[in-house]
Amino acid sequence: MSDVPTALVRMADAGDLYISWRWTHDLAATGVGRVPRDQLDRALAALGAALPGPSPALGQALTTGALASYESELALAELLSRTLLPYGLAKQLYELYQRGVRPHLRIQPSPRTAQVPWELLAPDPGVRLVEIADLSLLAQASIAHAPGRPSRPWAATRRLPVVGVLDPRVPGFRADSALGSVLGRIGPEAPVARLVSAYTAENRWRPAVADPVDAFRRTDLDREWLGTALREGASRLLYVGHVTAAAPTSGLSENAQLHLSCTAATTGFAPPLRSHRPLSAKDLLLGTYGLDAAHGEVRARSGAECWPIPSRVALIACESGGDLRFVEALGLATAMIHGGAETVTAGRWTLPTDLAFHHLAGAAPTSRPLQEAIRAIDATHEADDAVAAHGAWQRDRLAAWRELRTVDHSPVLWGAFALISTVGAA
Repeated sequence: MSDVPTALVRMADAGDLYISWRWTHDLAATGVGRVPRDQLDRALAALGAALPGPSPALGQALTTGALASYESELALAELLSRTLLPYGLAKQLYELYQRGVRPHLRIQPSPRTAQVPWELLAPDPGVRLVEIADLSLLAQASIAHAPGRPSRPWAATRRLPVVGVLDPRVPGFRADSALGSVLGRIGPEAPVARLVSAYTAENRWRPAVADPVDAFRRTDLDREWLGTALREGASRLLYVGHVTAAAPTSGLSENAQLHLSCTAATTGFAPPLRSHRPLSAKDLLLGTYGLDAAHGEVRARSGAECWPIPSRVALIACESGGDLRFVEALGLATAMIHGGAETVTAGRWTLPTDLAFHHLAGAAPTSRPLQEAIRAIDATHEADDAVAAHGAWQRDRLAAWRELRTVDHSPVLWGAFALISTVGAA
């Protein structure tokens, strides 16, 4: 997207919300805006009331919440646009739109605005922001430009294998428990099984499987396996499962946890949960440093040495991008970038499963919104330009939402996914 007009939009919480922007192709085209705290509070409260969360809030979000119907979702999108899209920036975007130019907005939200689905903002009832711009989130400059950060450009690694961790079994947790299955029973014709089948035919899927169904609900996908698979070379990491996000009030974003098949006997920073020890962002950042004395490690290794992160990472899990809600964002998405990723797709909020759409929202039994989203995000990560591909997918989803207006097409799911990029980071 190097020839596309690009605006860097940065936000800062200081009671009121301050917004600044500048265009990289025209250094004189800058602007600033301010959102009064009361106005911001009202808009964010409306958004928060619409977002899915732990049961029973998930059922409310899928049935009576603002994201459950097109009319109420549009009203919320217009409220967010009036609040968060400065007039000067909207005017510049409109002028580009009139010329048939779709720019790239690179947004660095403040912690308070980290869950805002910027793509949905409606500067006009018939126009959404994603229709007039491609959007990505800016990685923290201190992370993207950190000394010694590995460089794994997509062009040089794109034909390497895809490392997939799909709904792994978490020790000590049944399939119907809090850390149980997110995909349910997978048959050979399931959308995600067909995804694995395509990579298997190219010998690009790890773990290698003879039957695509064998890629799901495995018991051997622990941190040791993951480290080995990544060190053998990978173009991408696709994770579908559970993430436990740290509460923003804790200030401990590094405590965000990825749930693999690790037992409690595994070495790591996170405390065990029953017979399971999660892989935390702190593990990914520090590796075994700080654990050698307590656990008798022979040699301390950095996180980047233990788990060399590939160029592109998809974390399809609830609030996998939750570190953006912290002043010091050191969670899972940031750890992936610190480890070498150029592009990370992560969730802003709780993701409804296909089962939730069926049982709570009455979606058709044949509907597979989550599986289809996984396939679509996987496809965007195979594209030359992941940002443009992500925008094209969300525009396709928006068109279906406008036309069909059923909850399984609602942005309650696809609007949750944000793409964080370091490509051309400034």
